[in-house]
Amino acid sequence: MPVSTSSARKPRTSLSTSGIANSSTAAPAARGRVIFVGTGPGDPDLLTLGAIAALGEANAVILDTERQREILKHPSIKLADGAAVSILGLSEAGKPLPPSARAKTVIKHAGAGSRVVRLVSGDPFLDNAVSDEAAACVRGGVDFEVVPGVSSLTAVPEYAGVALNNAGGVHFVSATEGRFAKTAAAEWVSAATLVVSTRVGMVNDFVDVATSVGREAAEPALITLHGGSTEQISIATTLGNVAAEVDSAAGEPSDLIHITLGAAVQDRDALSWYETKPLFGWRVLVPRTKDQAVAMTARLRTYGAHSEEVPTISVEPPRSPQQMDKAVRGLVEGRYEWVAFTSVNAVRAVREKFEQYGLDARAFSGLKVAAVGETTSAALQAWGIEADLVPSEEQSSAGLAAEWPPYDEVLDPINRVFLPRADIATETLSAALTELGWEVEDVTAYRTVRAAPPAAPVREAIKTGKFDAVVFTSSSTVRNLVGIAGKPHTTTIIAAIGPATAKTCEEHGLRVDVVASKPSALELADALAGFAANRRDTLVAEGQPVTKPSQRKTSRRRSS
Repeated sequence: MPVSTSSARKPRTSLSTSGIANSSTAAPAARGRVIFVGTGPGDPDLLTLGAIAALGEANAVILDTERQREILKHPSIKLADGAAVSILGLSEAGKPLPPSARAKTVIKHAGAGSRVVRLVSGDPFLDNAVSDEAAACVRGGVDFEVVPGVSSLTAVPEYAGVALNNAGGVHFVSATEGRFAKTAAAEWVSAATLVVSTRVGMVNDFVDVATSVGREAAEPALITLHGGSTEQISIATTLGNVAAEVDSAAGEPSDLIHITLGAAVQDRDALSWYETKPLFGWRVLVPRTKDQAVAMTARLRTYGAHSEEVPTISVEPPRSPQQMDKAVRGLVEGRYEWVAFTSVNAVRAVREKFEQYGLDARAFSGLKVAAVGETTSAALQAWGIEADLVPSEEQSSAGLAAEWPPYDEVLDPINRVFLPRADIATETLSAALTELGWEVEDVTAYRTVRAAPPAAPVREAIKTGKFDAVVFTSSSTVRNLVGIAGKPHTTTIIAAIGPATAKTCEEHGLRVDVVASKPSALELADALAGFAANRRDTLVAEGQPVTKPSQRKTSRRRSS
C-alpha cells in the first residue's frame, strides 16, 4: 500500500500505532465450525481417538438424545471448561427434527467462531443421513468436518451375536425418516440377509413393505433395541411377528431399532457374547460421587452393568484454614522431605489451596511424593506430578506404610512428612511413619460430612430390591448409605472392597456376598463380575432361567 511522505516522516511509534489501527491485514474473525462425530451404536468404548480429541476442543456439544449423555461419562472424555451440552430433542409431534431444523440449531451454536461437536449415533453419513444437515450448515456459512464412527448397521448385529460373514449376500438399509418405498425395496428380495436401521415408529411400515415385495412372514427375524448399550434388548421372532414384539417391548416411537432378517439369525444363540456378559443388564449402585467412581463404573460397564452413583459424603474445607496455609508455605519453603496423599480428595484439597496462592505442580520440585494407590496416583499425574512411591501390594494406608522407607539421617536431609488428610481419617499411616523415625505433620485438608439423601425413587429402589448389587468401597460408605437411604434389600448382592468394609456391612445387618481379593475399586468390580459369572453357570447347570438378582421374588428384608 502506498505511504505518503508526511506519514513516512512521523515518529516510529506513531507509524506503528497508526499502521496497526488501520491495517487491512488484521486477523479475520474466527469462523464457526461444526464437527459431526460418529459415536457408534451406543457403546462409548467404540469412540475413535479423533472423536475424543474433537470433544476435548469443543465449545459446545449437541446430542441426538438424552441417552448419549452416557457417552460423555466415559473416563477418556474430558470436555473443555465451559463447554455447553444440549440436546436436539424432538418436534412438537414427537418426531425427530428435519435436517433444516437440526442445522438451524447447530448454526446458532456455531456463531461467534465456536467449535461445535454434533454427536451422531453410528456413522454420520451412513446411519443417520446427516449429509442434508451438513449441507444446510454450509448454506448458513458454517464450515463442517466429519469424524467417522462405527456403523450401527454392522455393529449392532455383531453385538446381538449375528455373524454377517456367514450370512450370504447382505443388504443394508438405513431409514430413519419418512416411509419405506416399495420401489426402493424391490432389491430386498434377493438378499440372503437384510439388516435394517430404522425407528420404532416406522416398524409397521417396514413390515408391510418387506412382505409386499416378497419377504416371507415366517422368515427368522431378530429385533435389537438400544444396540451396543447396557440396556440392549434382542428378541428372536419372525418377520410377521416383528410389529407385535416391538409393541410389547414398549420402545419410544423415536427410538432407533435394528431388524435383521435371514438364516444367519438362527445361529445367534451360539454366538451371543454381549448379552451373556456376567453383569449384563445389572443395575449396580455405587455409593460414591461420579468423579470418584469413574474407573470403577468404566470397569463395571465392560462386564455389561449399568452403574448409578449415589454420593454418601460431601467434601468441605476444614473449619479453620490456618493449618493448611502453614503447611503449604512450609512445602514451598522446603520444610518437608515427603508429601503423602491418601485419597483423591486430599490431592484436590492441596491443589485448590495451591491455586489460591497462584502456585502449581512445580512447587513439588525436589520433594518425594507418595500415593496410597493407583487412583490417587492418577489424580497426581493429572496435576503433572509423578508419585515416587505407590504400594505394589495392598493399596491402603497400611500397605503404604509397609513399603515406606525408614528415616536415614545420612540419606534424608529432612525428616518431616506432610500428610494432608480427612478430618475422620485413622492414625494408621501417621503412627507407622513415626515408628520409622519420621516426624509427621498430620494436617486436616478437608472435612467429610454425610451427603443429602438421594431422590425418593432411588431410596425406594434401594429398599425394594430394584438394584441388583451395591459395591461398598469403605466402611464410611456403608454407614452413610444406610443413614441416608436405608438398608439394601435382601435380594441385592453386597460387594465389599475388603475385610474391614465387610465387617461394617455385617454390623449393619447386611449379608456380604463378595469381598475383593485386594482393596482396589477395579478388583472389586472384577470380583463382582466373577461372582455373577459363577451364579449364572450354577443357574444354567440347574436348568433354571438366568435371572438378575432384582428379579428374584421375596418379601424378606435384611435386618440387624
